[in-house]
Amino acid sequence: MSERTERDIIAAIRKMVGSGDSRNLLAGIGDDCAVIRQDPPGDKVWLLTTDALVEAVHFDRAWHSPRLLGRKAAAVNISDIAAMGGRPLFALLSVALPAGLPDAWFDDFLAGFNAVLREHGMLLVGGDTVRSGSAAMFNVTVIGEAEAGLVLYRAGARDGDTVWVSGSLGLAAAGLELCRRGVATDAAEWAELLKAHLDPEVQVAMGRVLAASGLVHAMLDISDGLATDLAHLCTESGVGAEVVAEQLPGTEKLAMAAAFCNMSGLDWMLSGGEDYQLLFTTPVAAAAILPQLVLAQTGRQIHAIGRIRSRHGVVLCSRDQDGGEQRREISYQGFDHFV
Repeated sequence: MSERTERDIIAAIRKMVGSGDSRNLLAGIGDDCAVIRQDPPGDKVWLLTTDALVEAVHFDRAWHSPRLLGRKAAAVNISDIAAMGGRPLFALLSVALPAGLPDAWFDDFLAGFNAVLREHGMLLVGGDTVRSGSAAMFNVTVIGEAEAGLVLYRAGARDGDTVWVSGSLGLAAAGLELCRRGVATDAAEWAELLKAHLDPEVQVAMGRVLAASGLVHAMLDISDGLATDLAHLCTESGVGAEVVAEQLPGTEKLAMAAAFCNMSGLDWMLSGGEDYQLLFTTPVAAAAILPQLVLAQTGRQIHAIGRIRSRHGVVLCSRDQDGGEQRREISYQGFDHFV
């Protein structure tokens, strides 16, 4: 069995493929989407992304209803378009279905998938269907577009930048743990957390506002956890970061779930994954403008959580009981398929 991490495998693929020599390829492996110049060149570019959801790895049919799973399959791919500041347009869906899966199950999945596409003004334009062994698998490709001069990449963060997130962290990880413990998926007490895991909301409008602001230096979405995804952003930008634990945005329900499960809410926020919030950096001066701009145009708040530094690595800063500062390295401590 390979001992390489997911990051190692991607690096090997990237090295083998190289940068390519297509005049239309603006960005390839290493970002949330491939960015391709439209032909003939104009003021728009294509954004392409793809992702797979595999049963027993990304979802469990024991608690994930087919309709909500269909919604999630669409949403997590659309999130990559949001992370580049783009607008999603088309989707392709390939499915591998095991024998014995009821027709009604897949019909509900497709209804949920198509509902999210309609919410974003998208069309399903193709795909593939095959028989699998014992597990269901779904692969989604999303095509979007963005203004050529407004695309936001992972590279671009600068020493001194403020690090922001677009919303609360750790909710999906808490919802997943509640599902694993047998909590009913319609339990009203935990609705906020269960929805975050089962039916995540993606930040397309937020991404477009941030891109249009001209204030963002680098951005991606949080899928593998803050610790890993911030490390990705820093690696692509050639910088490091400091995150302030006390500034991480959680919720009261997150704290309640952590106590209920006897687990760490901070760990969920750092490494739980599947938040699908936007993680981005701006110059310090943007703090006087951007929160009000985002609130006015989206009705949502953004949260400053740290600072970009020239020294490589991602460090969590916190205060101990005596008020002293504690620092620990957290780079790449989120979800990895191969660890």
